[in-house]
Amino acid sequence: MVATLSGKVVLITGGSAGIGKAAARLFAEAGASVALAARGAERGQRVEQELRQAGLDVRFLQADVSQSDQVQSLIKQTVDIFGRLDCAFNNAAVLSKIARTADFSDADFDAEVAANLKSVWLCMKYELQQMQSQEPRGGVILNTSSINGLGGAKGAALYSMSKAGILGLTKSAAQEYAAHGIRVNALVAGGFDTEMLQNAMSQAVGGDPAKIEAALKGIAGMVPAGRIGRPDEAAQAALWLCSDAASYVTGLSMIVDGGLTAWAR
Repeated sequence: MVATLSGKVVLITGGSAGIGKAAARLFAEAGASVALAARGAERGQRVEQELRQAGLDVRFLQADVSQSDQVQSLIKQTVDIFGRLDCAFNNAAVLSKIARTADFSDADFDAEVAANLKSVWLCMKYELQQMQSQEPRGGVILNTSSINGLGGAKGAALYSMSKAGILGLTKSAAQEYAAHGIRVNALVAGGFDTEMLQNAMSQAVGGDPAKIEAALKGIAGMVPAGRIGRPDEAAQAALWLCSDAASYVTGLSMIVDGGLTAWAR
C-alpha cells in the first residue's frame, strides 16, 4: 500500500522548522489538510504562506503546547477549521541548555520537562479525547523522541530524560487505546540537519563556527550512512507511520538515525 493521507486532517506541532516543517509539506503533498502549530507567529505564518502558495491545504495556529489551555484551544481550532482530527504529529521540542547533570538548576529541570515532556502528554491527552469522541472514531498519534532517549547523552541529561519519557508515554497509550481505533507510535530521531542540531553544537563548542563545522563532521563520521540526515527523510518515516500503510503498527519506537545506534539495539 502506498503511504497516503488523502482526505485526512493532520496536526503537526513544532511545524515551523526542521522535521516539522518538512512533514507539513510532505503530509500536505500526500493529500492531508494540515494544521501547523508553533509558538512563533511570524515564522509559522511564513511557512503557511509558502506552502499555501504551493497549492497545499495548510493553516498555521499559534500555540505554546506546554500550556494546557493553549493545547485545548489548538485542538478545538483544528476541529473547527477542518471538521475532525485524524493524525497528530507531536514534534515540538527544545534543547535549552548544555550542562553536566549536577549543574542544572531546579528551574532548568522544570523548563525542560514542560517543553519536551509535559507538552507531549498534554497534546496526547486532548488528541486522544478528540479521537475517541468523533465519528468515525479513531486516529493516529506520532510522538518525536530521540536516540538520546535510548541511552542518554553527555551534557544533555534533561533532554535525554524527557525524550525517554516520551517513549514510556507512547507505549502505554498504544496499549490503552488500540481497542478504540487509535494507533500511537514514536519517531526516534538521530542527527538531522536542523536548527536544533546547529544550536546544540553551538552551545557545546562556544559558538565558534569552525568548531561547529568540525563537530558536525564528527557526528557524520560516527553514522554508518556517513552523513547527517535530511529533515525530509525523517518526514518520510513519519508519513508512513501516520498512514493506513502502517495500519497494524502501534507501540513502535521507529529509530531513524542512519544506523548510528545499530550496534546497541
